[in-house]
This record gives sequence, C-alpha cells and structure tokens, in this order.
Amino acid sequence: MLTRFAPSPTGELHLGHAYSAVLAHGAARAAGGEFLIRIDDIDGNRSREDYVGAALADLAWLGVDWDGEPVRQSQRLGDYAAALGALRSRGLVYPCFCTRADIAASLAAPHGPSGAIYPGTCRDLGMAERERRMADEPHCWRLDIARAVVAAGDLTWEEGGQGLRAADPLAHGDIVLARKDAPASYHLASTLDDAMMGVTHVIRGADLITSTDVHRLLQALLGLATPLYRHHALVCGPDGKRLAKRDAAASLKALRDGGLDGPALAADLRAGRLPAGYSLQNP
Repeated sequence: MLTRFAPSPTGELHLGHAYSAVLAHGAARAAGGEFLIRIDDIDGNRSREDYVGAALADLAWLGVDWDGEPVRQSQRLGDYAAALGALRSRGLVYPCFCTRADIAASLAAPHGPSGAIYPGTCRDLGMAERERRMADEPHCWRLDIARAVVAAGDLTWEEGGQGLRAADPLAHGDIVLARKDAPASYHLASTLDDAMMGVTHVIRGADLITSTDVHRLLQALLGLATPLYRHHALVCGPDGKRLAKRDAAASLKALRDGGLDGPALAADLRAGRLPAGYSLQNP
C-alpha cells in the first residue's frame, strides 16, 4: 500500500487536513506500506514557501512521518505539458478564450458538481480562428468531455467499503486541464502525480468524490493505473460548515500554540474523536 497527503501551500493547515493526513498515514503504516508527501505548489499567485515549511512542521508535531523527500508539483511541469500535448494530438482538448464573466453571463451555462458548466462557446471554433486568437489572446485548454468519454471506454472505479462506482464525467462539462495562469489544473496534475508516485490508495475528503469522476476519465485516456479510493467525512466547525484555511481557530498552529499534544490529537483523530465543538459530516 502506498498513500499520500498533498497540501497546497496557500495557507495554514487546519484540523480537517490533519484528519485526512492521519487517516492516510495510518492506513499505510498498518499495512506495512509507504506514506508520501506531495506539495501542490503550481498556483504561482497563491503558493508561498513559508506555508510549505509550516505544513511539514504541523505533520511532524502530529507524529506523522513520511517516506522520502516531498514531491513538488512545480518540478513536474514538463510532464503536465507532455500529457496535455498527447490529448491535443488526439483532438480531445481545445483552446478556450472565455473569461469567467463570459461564462457566468451565458444563459446556456447550467450547473454541475463543480459549478457552472461551460457552454461550449469555443469548442467549435475553426482551426484558423483558433490559431489566430492563440497568438495574442490568453487562453486555457479544455477537455472535450463528450469526445473523451467515447474514447475512454470503461470508467468504473472502486470506493473503499462500497464497491464499484460508475464515473459520470459528463456531469462536469468541458473541464479545464490547463489554466490561463497555471500550467495544469488540479484534475490533470493530481491524476498524473498519483500515477507517477505509484499511489495505490487515495484517501481524501468526501468533497472531492465528484472529482474522481474526472480523474478516472483522465486515467483511462492516458493509460494510467486506477488506485482504490476512500472519501472520508469532513471536519466541520461549531457552525456546521466544513473547515477552510480562513478558520484560524482550527489551524494546527493555533492548536499547537494552545498547548494541545500533537500525537494525542492524531490518536484521537484516528479513532474518530474530535476536539470539543468539531464534528464529522458527509456532504
């Protein structure tokens, strides 16, 4: 078994991150396997190096150790470009010049699991117009989801304790695989990285279960192995809402500074026990 924890260095880790990391770490260690760290740092506008050190310090305080050096997404940009190029050569991606405001204003943009579904404005642009606009207009790259599903074939995946599930990537519409301001989207980078790292079990929050539909599609298109998934309940605060990085009171640094014992907290989280005021909930 090989599991991973993949924080984005855009803020301090909170109790929800700790719960996910502890579960993934505990599963690997109980099976005599490996636990890896990946730093999802390709968001150049928000990623900060001091948050990388803070995340590693938080994990060490919890008693969560890891194998090898942390993997950095920022060192794998060539792999993302190669995968995007492979999909482009098969006619499965296309450049999109729309802004978020354009999409929000479109009456033809229904909502799916990830928000507004792209209405396909740029999907059928002619090659000459695409080339002309690509020369001087910012653009992202979108996956032609209908074509991709036809090309992919079987799209089932296994959810731990629940058996096989049928992925429904069509519900997401033509997702972005490379943003205007970043070389790869979360979907593309995470899927490729899990395969490169040899991850056998992905243990993450239930808020990402619909993302697995997209990741399974990309695995099928790119010939990548499909790990077993386990999507756990989310840690919610006293207001009943799932924690976010802006919830300073739940940050691991605040809990540590308040005198909480890290290994004792990790043991409680493994047993499903949370500090007073916090609860586990499924979306």
